[in-house]
Amino acid sequence: MTRNLSVWNSLRPFSVGFDSIFEEFDKMLDSSERYNSNYPPYNIHRADENNYKIEVALAGYSKDDIEVELKDSTLTVRNKQQEKVVNQNGNGVIHKGISTRQFERAFTISEDIKIKNAELKNGLLNIDLVRIIPEEKKARLIEIK
Repeated sequence: MTRNLSVWNSLRPFSVGFDSIFEEFDKMLDSSERYNSNYPPYNIHRADENNYKIEVALAGYSKDDIEVELKDSTLTVRNKQQEKVVNQNGNGVIHKGISTRQFERAFTISEDIKIKNAELKNGLLNIDLVRIIPEEKKARLIEIK
């Protein structure tokens, strides 16, 4: 499933060891085609160089209705399967205008990004992320012999 994209192919002669990055771009394109939906709406904030926040608008959902999964550099937010409840057992529902439809929203996360926490409050799911830079990737001076 390798894409023949001229931009990436033009970068290959100038890069060494970046094949996994090109593969990640392919996966991101595939997932953007798969999850090309406007629901639920979301924001991505960059608080500073190493801290990010993803906000997902989930009015009408409780934390028991939502799953947040990190697998193979993909952060997925989805709702659990729900029964459709409209005016059953005398629950008094006349009109259900707040959407609780099935959804799945995926984000590709860099290897050095870790999930700090996830909290559902006032209809917003806030997922806090932090970039952890390993010592071997931090800038350092190389001794010349």
